[in-house]
Amino acid sequence: MRRVVAEVEYLGQYFHGWQKQPNVITIQSEIEKAIFSISDEKIDTHAAGRTDTGVHALGQVFHFDINAVRPITAWVKGLNSFLPESIRIKWAKEISQEFHARHSVVEREYQYLLHYRSSHSALLSGLAGWTYYQLDNNLINAACKKFVGEHDFSSFRSSECQALSPVRNISLFQCEYFSNFYLFTIKANGFLHHQIRNMIATLIVIARKEKELSYIDELFTKKDRRLAPPTFMPNGLYLTNIKYDDAWKIPQSNNSVNIFHS
Repeated sequence: MRRVVAEVEYLGQYFHGWQKQPNVITIQSEIEKAIFSISDEKIDTHAAGRTDTGVHALGQVFHFDINAVRPITAWVKGLNSFLPESIRIKWAKEISQEFHARHSVVEREYQYLLHYRSSHSALLSGLAGWTYYQLDNNLINAACKKFVGEHDFSSFRSSECQALSPVRNISLFQCEYFSNFYLFTIKANGFLHHQIRNMIATLIVIARKEKELSYIDELFTKKDRRLAPPTFMPNGLYLTNIKYDDAWKIPQSNNSVNIFHS
């Protein structure tokens, strides 16, 4: 039995999230179907994170165990030949059975691309979040800093979140500005269901001066999801990078939604 780890990118608007479900098309089900086409084995894949419907990935990592002996290129070029164009395997390698794509993660990074315009862009449909409110950049920066550190994110988790603890440690939350685009980068040891989209929604109501900066402190203190804004759209959310301990010798990508990023 061999364990193979791989990195995959995908456009989430064409799928009902990562996790396989009956009667709908998901990223996981498409990948497992492609693996079966090559190996004639039914296997289960395990991913670093479960992205929701409409959420994209530039650097999702997954692993699977398989008996079939195939050259490593089969798990890249071979799988890509059976996958839709909106899913692409970037690299693959065999790895120790002790490695786990989810449990071995040290840090997860997401980016959220937000577009400011009076009307929604047809060309960016599904690829970026959108607001027609003009946002205050200084308030955005101040709000981002409020989220950094270890906090109880009960007010920012979905009512369906199954995590045992609402406490998470955010190591980075920053925003870059490109003309009428806002690119948020968030790094943490882990995230709760809908946490990032709920933080972005909160940040927007502050940056458009509907709420004071202290609103974030209030949400941390009261730990009540009903007091926070509605969950923001998934369109602009991207799982960009997964970090593992160097001992695993996992290729460390430097993915970014910013196409001019080097």
